[in-house]
Amino acid sequence: MMINHKARRDLLPLSLFFLIMIVSCKSDSKTISPVFGTFLNTILTDSISFISVDSLSALNNENHILLDAREENEFLVSHIPGARHIGYNEFKKGSLPDADKNQMIILYCSVGYRSEKIGEKLKEAGYTNVWNLYGGIFEWVNRGGELINESGKTNLIHPYSKIWGVWLKKGKKAYSVEEKSVNEDMNW
Repeated sequence: MMINHKARRDLLPLSLFFLIMIVSCKSDSKTISPVFGTFLNTILTDSISFISVDSLSALNNENHILLDAREENEFLVSHIPGARHIGYNEFKKGSLPDADKNQMIILYCSVGYRSEKIGEKLKEAGYTNVWNLYGGIFEWVNRGGELINESGKTNLIHPYSKIWGVWLKKGKKAYSVEEKSVNEDMNW
């Protein structure tokens, strides 16, 4: 049976709908958005154990070290309370001189990719209790997690790029702290 060109074109939206539904159903519930969860499953290798946003929220701050593996300009816009900046491009294994090699270390970045790579380096350096925040700071924000910067609480979040920013469902996207007034008028 031959399907003519017009019939194939008419089937395309229906096919895309079913593809999205199938992908969404296969995703886990670790993220607010099933499509975001599917995306994460394609870019993360599971080389570092994951910790969920809910599990991180339930931890006592004294029991772990929370490290932000984003670049400094991202960290300055906002970060999770209690986080220390370690960066990604300039990260060195000796960046944690005060950390016990067995202490729980939780890493995050925008979505978890960069933090996974830093986690691999920490494991190579002998750290044994390294975790990656599943979905990164984006999932933290999407689930209503608190953000701070040097001025205190904020709803600003660095989107990394306009393409990656599509995964942010909450917060005000900003590439710098000074951008606040610009973003309030923008339709991201």
